[in-house]
Amino acid sequence: MKKLILAACVLGLSACAATDASTENTTANAAPKMINLANMTDEQATDELYNSLIKASYLATKLSPNSVAVQFGDNQFVLQPSMSEQGVDRILTNRLFAVHPKLHGSKDLLILIGSLNQKLNFAKFVIRDNGGVIQVQGAATFVDSIELEELRRFLLWTDEGLKQVGKSLPKGSENLIKPIPVIKEDTAA
Repeated sequence: MKKLILAACVLGLSACAATDASTENTTANAAPKMINLANMTDEQATDELYNSLIKASYLATKLSPNSVAVQFGDNQFVLQPSMSEQGVDRILTNRLFAVHPKLHGSKDLLILIGSLNQKLNFAKFVIRDNGGVIQVQGAATFVDSIELEELRRFLLWTDEGLKQVGKSLPKGSENLIKPIPVIKEDTAA
């Protein structure tokens, strides 16, 4: 009888140990709500951001040691952590648009970009590559950590702002300015 009670106790303890270990694994693999980037370099913060996005089931890929591409709805953003020792950190958000060759370096394009920068405050519009690319850049600021939901809402806000800009452009502009995909199918994580 003593052997039976001892065997039951051993089985009970091993079942508790197995349950406890699986709970720890589930917790370790759960999607983070908060991304803690305190005291990290830009490269370390990029790795942490990338891993957090993957755990939260975003389609993301590292483009460089300092940048992560993420699929957000139908659009793709490039995220670049910019960490500061003074305490105010940023995640730069970028969307890239290709410009039709007939608009490269045109006065109309320069006027459009200048007008957008004067009238809007949700992002900065920059012409790159001799007028071949429009870069739309925003920045989510935080101190040491940022909630994944806060970052999602920031991307949503930026995306909605760009949709409104698209609606205000003359008809046919969607054929002259198109989003540049930054996640290649073979590099999607």
